[in-house]
Amino acid sequence: MSVFASLVEQLAGLLQPLFHGSSTAAAIVVFTLCVRLAVHPLSRAAARGQKARTRLAPKVAELREKHAKDPERLQRAVLELHAQEKVSPLAGCLPSLLQAPAFFLMYHLFSGGGMTGHALLAAPLGGRWADALGHGGLLGDAGLVYLALFAIVAAVATYTYRRTRGQMTELGGGMAGGLGAGVGKVIPLLSFATLVTVAVVPLAAALYVVTSTAWTAAERAYLYRETSTV
Repeated sequence: MSVFASLVEQLAGLLQPLFHGSSTAAAIVVFTLCVRLAVHPLSRAAARGQKARTRLAPKVAELREKHAKDPERLQRAVLELHAQEKVSPLAGCLPSLLQAPAFFLMYHLFSGGGMTGHALLAAPLGGRWADALGHGGLLGDAGLVYLALFAIVAAVATYTYRRTRGQMTELGGGMAGGLGAGVGKVIPLLSFATLVTVAVVPLAAALYVVTSTAWTAAERAYLYRETSTV
């Protein structure tokens, strides 16, 4: 058993008096919060970079007008501007990349039959939504657990979608010029992809995703509330 899996098991033991049969599910939530807290400094750095890109948006708009007929030159000019201002276009990706090992831990631990017998209420942590539909249906005991998770994800995704669209509007042509107009339109919709993830991965991994997604929404609301606070 890996160090992380052992940590989850120990957390489950500590939480058992409070959560009983769902103690492992509660441990996954706590573990996720610890992971997100550990990468929070990088999230703060990403927020500073985002605000810097917002500040540079007028200059990027000028570059778009100047190099309207030369997309390659426009892209180079935008990258040069970011380099001059010490703004990394990839800073926002680091927190997500560092969380990937923890997500795959949950996926492999439970999809491989590890720690079997653990559940969130009536839904086995190693099971998937398809399993819940096959044993009790959409409104069965396990199905209701998934409906609750879907409701949380949908609410968070809607909030994230609106916030992302607003931020991209503030950035104006900067992000669209750097990534392409088509990609710029798709990015806000990616928040809803979490619904698909929750539906197809083991419930343990889905819990990690839901908790992390909710943390991200709350964290971004805090970090982007005022420029002077980051």
